[in-house]
Amino acid sequence: MQKCWSVPAAVLALLAPVAAHAHHSFAAFFDPEKIITIKGTVTEFRFTNPHGTVALDVKGKDGKVVHWRAETNAPVILVRRGWSRDIIKPGDTISVEGWVSRDGKPYLRLKQAFDASGKRIGNAPFGQGDH
Repeated sequence: MQKCWSVPAAVLALLAPVAAHAHHSFAAFFDPEKIITIKGTVTEFRFTNPHGTVALDVKGKDGKVVHWRAETNAPVILVRRGWSRDIIKPGDTISVEGWVSRDGKPYLRLKQAFDASGKRIGNAPFGQGDH
């Protein structure tokens, strides 16, 4: 009977560090010293765990469209900040402010977002330590 549990226990022990690493630290992926603002058209809003995402098409200085992704907080934090599942919809024009990805990819951690009229989406910005 003990042998029956030794293999699954060993597999779980090996996977524990992977699961711990999956919930990454802010500073590992985003530059806490560099905040940017982008404006574009929402293509998708995912209100999911562990982090939501806003995808938007942003017209670059060269006129080419770049597909950006902004990582949000978990839905429980979003709700505390006045967000809902349908607060942003595909086709909406928004501005997103956030901490840019360290690797230069079009990816950022959302600090705050504004609708087309300049009104903040939700009732408060997010911080680096929010999860």
